[in-house]
Amino acid sequence: MISKKLNNGISIPCIGFGTYKTTVDDGYRIILDAINTGYRHLDTAAIYNNEEEVGRAVRESGVAREEFFITSKLNRNRLGYENTKKEFEESLKKLQTDYLDLYLIHWPRSDYGRDDYDNWKELDRETWRAMEELQREGRVRSIGVSNFLPHHLDNLLETAETVPAINQLELHPGYMQEEAVAYCREKGIAVEAWSPIGRARIIKDPLLIRLAGKYGISVPHLCLIFGLQNDFIILPKSTHIESMKENLVYDDIRISDEDMETIRSMPEAGWSGEHPDRETVKPGL
Repeated sequence: MISKKLNNGISIPCIGFGTYKTTVDDGYRIILDAINTGYRHLDTAAIYNNEEEVGRAVRESGVAREEFFITSKLNRNRLGYENTKKEFEESLKKLQTDYLDLYLIHWPRSDYGRDDYDNWKELDRETWRAMEELQREGRVRSIGVSNFLPHHLDNLLETAETVPAINQLELHPGYMQEEAVAYCREKGIAVEAWSPIGRARIIKDPLLIRLAGKYGISVPHLCLIFGLQNDFIILPKSTHIESMKENLVYDDIRISDEDMETIRSMPEAGWSGEHPDRETVKPGL
């Protein structure tokens, strides 16, 4: 399994197993299948409501905890110093582990309409202070963020002692978030792609179908190789063992520089519609 060294010296597997909406039915079995297929990097979150299933699968897999890289994320509606400490302990309890490999702020703002929605700057800073303490205590090996754009990171870094190790963003052909990616690379923040296949929204794109045919692979596989060649950490997900296996194959095919640029330049496609600041626009405007 290929890995990447983060800005704090910790190594992370470049291919992880995303658990969002993969554990609605028989979640424990799906995660155990992923582990048996070869995944050691598991990505979960408090809001996914599957930390218990992830923890059970890890415990019952027969694989030592130290061989896993486990990520969880703080619920956007639980930002703040005290909440972060409390929610972190709850995640550890559900996962039945005494440490996390990576803990992320899931979104920079709480849900629109909450009283604390406009107080995101202070809440993010206080949340980060708590996470820095957890890292110094050895409770979490690396800390980072998710869905943070440059202005969110600017705010965090004004008071941070630790630069985030990772920023997890929606990234796939047709949605490259170039400004955010460039900012992260300038600051030494690794970029992790959620929805690297566009949640299946782009598998019928004619350009991607043509290029996948050229390399003799599927469109999802093309998207994953594209992500790796862009130096992204990728988080594919599947409930089917054969797809899980295919998603781990990465070293036998390389997309040409010309085709990489063609994919990077394709029109916007497959965006989920989720944006950290979208709700600042009043309904109807």
